[in-house]
Amino acid sequence: MTSLDSVDLEKHTPMMRQYLTMKAAHADMLLFYRMGDFYELFFDDAKKASEMLGISLTARGKSGGDPIPMAGIPYHAVEGYLAKLVQIGQSVAICEQIGDPATSKGPVERQVVRIVTPGTLTDEALLQERQDNLLAALYQGKVGYGFATLDISSGRFVISELDTREALEAEIQRTKPAELLYSEDFSDMMLINHLKGIRRRPEWEFDYDTCVHLLLTQFGTKDLRGFGIADARLALQAAGCLMQYVKDTQKTALPHINSIVRFNQSDSIILDAATRRNLELTQNLSGGRENTLAWVLDNTATPMGSRMLQRWIHQPLTDRKQITARHNAVNELITQGLYIDLHEQLKALGDIERIMARLALRSARPRDFSRLKQALGLLPEIKHTLAGCEQQQLKDLIQLLGDFPAEHELLSRAIIDNPPVLIRDGGVIREGYNAELDEWRRLSEGATDYLVELEAREKQQTGINTLKVGYNRVHGYYIEVSRLQSDRVPISYQRRQTLKSTERYITPELKEYEEKVLSSQGKALALEKKLWEELFDLLLPKLHELQQFANAAAQLDVISNFAERAENLGYHCPEMTNDIGINIEAGRHPVVEKVSQDPFIANPVNLSPARRMLIVTGPNMGGKSTYMRQVALITLMAHIGSFVPAQQAKIGHVDRIFTRIGASDDLASGRSTFMVEMTETANILHNATRKSLVLMDEIGRGTSTYDGLSLAWSAAEYLAKKVSALTLFATHYFELTQLPDLLAGVVNVHLDAIEHQDTIAFMHAVQEGAASKSYGLQVAALAGVPQHVIKAAKRKLHQLESRDNKADISADDITQMALELPQVDYSSLVEKLAVIDPDDLTPKQALEQLYQLKQLAKSL
Repeated sequence: MTSLDSVDLEKHTPMMRQYLTMKAAHADMLLFYRMGDFYELFFDDAKKASEMLGISLTARGKSGGDPIPMAGIPYHAVEGYLAKLVQIGQSVAICEQIGDPATSKGPVERQVVRIVTPGTLTDEALLQERQDNLLAALYQGKVGYGFATLDISSGRFVISELDTREALEAEIQRTKPAELLYSEDFSDMMLINHLKGIRRRPEWEFDYDTCVHLLLTQFGTKDLRGFGIADARLALQAAGCLMQYVKDTQKTALPHINSIVRFNQSDSIILDAATRRNLELTQNLSGGRENTLAWVLDNTATPMGSRMLQRWIHQPLTDRKQITARHNAVNELITQGLYIDLHEQLKALGDIERIMARLALRSARPRDFSRLKQALGLLPEIKHTLAGCEQQQLKDLIQLLGDFPAEHELLSRAIIDNPPVLIRDGGVIREGYNAELDEWRRLSEGATDYLVELEAREKQQTGINTLKVGYNRVHGYYIEVSRLQSDRVPISYQRRQTLKSTERYITPELKEYEEKVLSSQGKALALEKKLWEELFDLLLPKLHELQQFANAAAQLDVISNFAERAENLGYHCPEMTNDIGINIEAGRHPVVEKVSQDPFIANPVNLSPARRMLIVTGPNMGGKSTYMRQVALITLMAHIGSFVPAQQAKIGHVDRIFTRIGASDDLASGRSTFMVEMTETANILHNATRKSLVLMDEIGRGTSTYDGLSLAWSAAEYLAKKVSALTLFATHYFELTQLPDLLAGVVNVHLDAIEHQDTIAFMHAVQEGAASKSYGLQVAALAGVPQHVIKAAKRKLHQLESRDNKADISADDITQMALELPQVDYSSLVEKLAVIDPDDLTPKQALEQLYQLKQLAKSL
C-alpha cells in the first residue's frame, strides 16, 4: 500500500519519519520537501504532482513491502511548477532545511517556511500582473452573509454585508476570488462549487470574539470604530477567519495590512451577476479578456493602474462630486496636453504596489529594490509635469505621492544598478556602502594579483623557471613543479597532489592565504546578507507612505489613461445631472466600434420620466442588443469617471443597472435556458427602482408563443406602470408595439433595414416608431439555410398571416389567452373524492377506486 494513512512510522528511516510528520500537519496540500537541489514528494503527493505537472513518477525505499512513490522538482525551477499548481487551485507547503548538515546528527532539521495558496501569492512570477489576486472569506448568518476579501500583494482589505443570495452572487462575480474560505455549516454549495480554490474551514475560526481580537491585534487599535465597521458582525467574522488563514500561511508579520474598508453598495451603482456577465466588463462570455470594456479602455502605463481600472469598472460611483472630480481631472490633462508625458513617466514606475507587499513580507528581491529606487527617483519629474494643474483631485494626488529623498539616496548607495535576481550568491550591495564588506571583497577578489606576485617570487628563490601557482575547487591553492625538477623544491614545500608528470605543493604561507581568502568569501556573503536584511528595517518605517505613493500613482495612471482614450477614440465628457433620465446623442458601442471593420452607425437614446420605456423592434442582426448594451456601457463609463463614446451625453441619477440579454442555461443547478431567463427577469422585477436602468431582450422566447407573448407583455407593463424604471425592451412580439397606445411614457423605436428581393441590408440606425416586420426569413437565408427550406417557410408564413384571428388579437386577449385556465366543473370529482376513506380500503378496493376516478376525470 502507498497511501499515507496506512504508513507505520517505525518501519521508516529517520528522514522519512521527518517527512511523514510534516506531511501530517499539512494533509490537505502538497508538501515540497527539500533534499539538496530538489524538492521531493512522496506517496499520494508524488502521484498527484506527477499527474498535475507531467513529471516522472519513480520510487524510493519501501513501505509495508511496497515501493514508496516519489517525484522530484529542481529547486531552481520551482516557481514555474508552483505557478501551474496555483492556477488549478492547489496549495503547496514549502519545507526547507534550516539546520547545518555539518553539525546535524541524523536528518537535517527542516521546517515549513512558506505555504503557497492561490489566494496568498506575492511572488512576481506567480501573479498575473494586470489582475487582482484575491483571497475571500464567506460567513452565512441567520439572515444575510458576511464577505471579506484581501489582496495580500497590495494589503487591500475590504468587507461587506449582503442581505440576499443574489447580492452575494454579484459580489463573488465582481471580485472573482482566487481562493475562497467558507464555514463548514455553509448551506448553499451550489453558489460556490464552480469556483477554484474553495477551502472548508471549521466553525470556530469564525467565532466573533476571536475574529475581533485578531483584527485589533493586526491593526494595533483598541476598537474598530475608526474604520466604520464595528457594527458589521457577519463581515467581521469572515474577515477574522481570513486574517487567521493569512497568518498561518505566511508565517511572518504583515505590516502592510494596516487598514480595512467597508464596501457599501449605496456608494456605487449596483450590478447583479447577470449584468456583469452580459455587459462583458472585464471578462467575455468565453472567459477571456478580449473584446471587453476593460480591453478597450485599458491603455494604462502600469500593472497597478490596470488593476485599479478594472476595480473602477466594477464599482461605478454614485457620488456626483467624485465623478465630476474625475471628469475635471481628465479634462485638464487633455487641455494642457499633459497625459502623454505623464504616461511615459508612470510607465517607468513599474508595479511598486506589489513591491510594497514584498517589502512588508521581507520577501522582496534585489531587482524589486532596484525598481523602487528608480521609481522614487522619478517622483520629482512627475511632480514637475503636474505642477501647473488647477483641478483639486490632481493637487490631492500630487500631495499623496509624497517625498522620499532619504530612501532614494539609501537605495542608490546600497544597490548596484543591475543586481542579480537573488541575494543568495551576493553581488547586490554597491561598493562603498560598507567599508568592512569592501575589505572582505578585496581579500577574496585580490587573489589573482597575489598569486602572480607569489609565483614570480618563488621562481626567483628556487630557480625553477617552470614553477606555476594555481587553484582548483577540489584541492585549493597549489605550487606546481614538473617531476623532473621536484628534487630542487625547498624543504618548506609540502606535497599536496601527485600527477602524471607534475607534483603539486603547498607552503605554510600559501595555506594561510588560502584560509584567509576562503574565509573572506564566506564572511563577505554573510555580511552582505546581513546588510540586505538591514535595508528592510530601514525602509519599513516608511511603508505606509510608500503605499500611499503607489496608490496615488495608480490613480494618476487611470486618469491619464482616460485622457489618452478620450483623445484617441473620440470620446466626450458627459454631463452628470441629478435628474432621472439618460439623453445620448450619437452614442456608440465602445467594443463593437473598436473591432468593427466598417464605420460604426451612431445612435441616440432619450429616456426620461415622460419617456421611460423604449420598445425596441427590428430584425435579428439589426443591432438591437448592441444598441441596448451601448446605452448601459456609456452610462457605466460616465460613472467611473471616463469620457464616453458619444457626441453628447446627459446622464441622470442611476442606482442600478439590470440586463436580461442572451440565452444561457445552468445545467449544474438543473436550470434550463428558460428557467434562467425567468429567474433573471424575476430579480429585475423585484429589485428595479424608478432610478434603475433596465435592459430586457427577447423575454419569453423559451416557451410557447402565447405563453411567451403574455409574459413579455406583463413584464413590460409591470416595469412601465409599477416600477417606472428607465427601460429598453427589445422584442420580436409585434403585439407589444401596442403598449405605447395604452401606457403613458412608453415609446416605440426600431432599427432600420432595407429589403431587396431575397436579401436584406441592415442599416443599424435607430428610428422612431415600430418596425414593419422581423425579416427572419431573410436573415435565415443569409445564414445559409437551404433555399427549399426558405421557400417552404414562406408558404407557411403566408398561411399563418392569412388567419383571421391573427389581426384581431387585442390587448385584453394577449393578457388572458395563456394566463387563464379553461372553466371546468370539477364538483363531481370533488364529491367522489370526499366520500373515500383510504384507511378503510383494501389494496384491491383502492385500485378500483383509482380507475373510477380516472374515468370520471376523462369525462370532464
